[in-house]
Amino acid sequence: MMSSDLARKACVPCRGGVPPLAGRELVDLQEALGGDWHAVDEHHLEKEFGFEDFRSALDFTNRVGELAEEQGHHPDIYLSWGRVRTRIWTHKIDGLTESDFVLAAKIDEL
Repeated sequence: MMSSDLARKACVPCRGGVPPLAGRELVDLQEALGGDWHAVDEHHLEKEFGFEDFRSALDFTNRVGELAEEQGHHPDIYLSWGRVRTRIWTHKIDGLTESDFVLAAKIDEL
């Protein structure tokens, strides 16, 4: 699987009661995602995007927000001058699911 394969999928709402991804399954999805995303403590994905100015960073933040609404999956987004940091995880299980990787791949395509 590649990042583009992940990006073609849709985020699936988590109903809870499933364990978060760990071990080999998490590593495989991380490798497929690539793109400088970091799986932090097997809990969340994080990536910082750089921009030339505040306006560009704000525009990107708004596009991520629109994508998140479309997918029904909402990351934490931190905006500052020339930077946007995105943190994704599935709150219902307090860890990572495949949908987190799907959203990250979609963000990389914006």
